[in-house]
Amino acid sequence: MIGPLVPPARPASGASETLSPERRELREAAEGFEAIMVRRMLASARASSFAEDTPLTGGGMKQFTAMRDEHLAEIVAGSGALGFARSIEEQLAQHLQGSGET
Repeated sequence: MIGPLVPPARPASGASETLSPERRELREAAEGFEAIMVRRMLASARASSFAEDTPLTGGGMKQFTAMRDEHLAEIVAGSGALGFARSIEEQLAQHLQGSGET
């Protein structure tokens, strides 16, 4: 049996406590954008399915699949596994005033 999807523990570096409110908001926005990208990739991959509509692939299953994809996207974005959010954050942080933070 497969267990629930649980996000991996973040490193205990203490860096997130020292971030300015602007940088923390930027990080959350970058992770949100990465989650959107992951959801779109999963939806595109699922749309290419050649499976026929059956009672088991109806509206309820589609809703469950969408919820599962959304949860997985949040986990992937929060874990930094793909690195999109980190790259976006680093690029946009250059435009913050006084961005001497890491």
